[in-house]
Amino acid sequence: MKTLSTPNAPGAIGPYSQAVVTGNLLFTAGQIPLVPATMAMETGSIEAQTGQVLRNLEAVLAEAGTTWASVVKTTVFLTDLADFGAFNAVYEQALGGAKPARSTVQVAALPRGAKVEIELVAELPAHAHA
Repeated sequence: MKTLSTPNAPGAIGPYSQAVVTGNLLFTAGQIPLVPATMAMETGSIEAQTGQVLRNLEAVLAEAGTTWASVVKTTVFLTDLADFGAFNAVYEQALGGAKPARSTVQVAALPRGAKVEIELVAELPAHAHA
């Protein structure tokens, strides 16, 4: 098992890693809409927050040597399922043609008042950081 970290995604705000690689699988920590350069929250709309979360995850994927195409599962946490449609539009555009399995749940609260958090599992290609 190997931990993975990139300055292009927010650093961990607790006792955890941005991601862990075990075998040919990448498991990310949940990402909230923190801007990596400043660690400030994107506090705008659900669309703005979702975009930041997806950019953060894309940076972790890039550090692992892969893309959205290798993602097999995402788990999405929303503080309000009424945001699902707006969230989904940004998510679909960011992932392009990738369609990993996904669970989406409403939660009472997320760290730092975020409206969205996403974690993922990806299968790494043989040439990646495994």
